[in-house]
Amino acid sequence: MKLLGISGTIVGAKPAILVNEVLNKVREKDLKIDTELLDLKNYNMEFSDGREVQQYNDDTQKIIRKVMDADFYLIGTPVFNGSIPAPLKNLFDLLPPATLRHKIMGFVAVGGTYQHYLMIENQLKPIAGYLRAYTTPSYVYAHNSHFNEKNEITDDDLQTRINNLAEELILMQQNLFKKGGRKQGLVNEKMKRLLVETCI
Repeated sequence: MKLLGISGTIVGAKPAILVNEVLNKVREKDLKIDTELLDLKNYNMEFSDGREVQQYNDDTQKIIRKVMDADFYLIGTPVFNGSIPAPLKNLFDLLPPATLRHKIMGFVAVGGTYQHYLMIENQLKPIAGYLRAYTTPSYVYAHNSHFNEKNEITDDDLQTRINNLAEELILMQQNLFKKGGRKQGLVNEKMKRLLVETCI
C-alpha cells in the first residue's frame, strides 16, 4: 500500500516539511504503508499541452508514473495570491483523468494569513470532487508563524492536527474499500455513513 506525499511547489520549503511530518506520522502508526515524498522542485516538469504521456521529458513521465502507481495521496501546497501554485495545477492537468478516481486524498497547506485555509475548501476540494477522489474530513493548514527560523514546526496544536490527519488517511484507506467477499473498489457502507456524519 503506497501513500504518495506531493509537495506541489517549486518555491519554498515549508510545504514539503509539512507533508513529510504527516508521512512520518503515518509510518509510525502503520509500518505496512510505504510512503514517498514527491517534491516537484526536484523535477524538470514540462507544461501540460495535450501530448501523450510518452512524449514528455523523462522527469515529467516519472512524476506521472509515481502518481499513477500510488494508492492514496497527501497533497501539500503553499497559498500564492489566494490560490494554488502553477506547478500543482499543471500536475493535475498532466494526469490522465481517471488516475485519482476513487482514491483517498488528504491536504496540507501553508499560508501567510490565517484566512487562507479557505483555499483548500474553495479550490482543492472541488478539484478532488471533479476527479472523483475521496477526501479526508479534515486537513492541515499552517501559518508561517507555526515555524521557527529553521523551518521547524513549533506549534503544538499544529502537531495535533498533523497526527489527526495521519490517522484519517490510514483509517480511510484501510476501511473505505472491502477486498474480501465484495468487489474491490466498492465503498464500504459503514465508512460511507461515517464520512457523511463527519461532514454534517
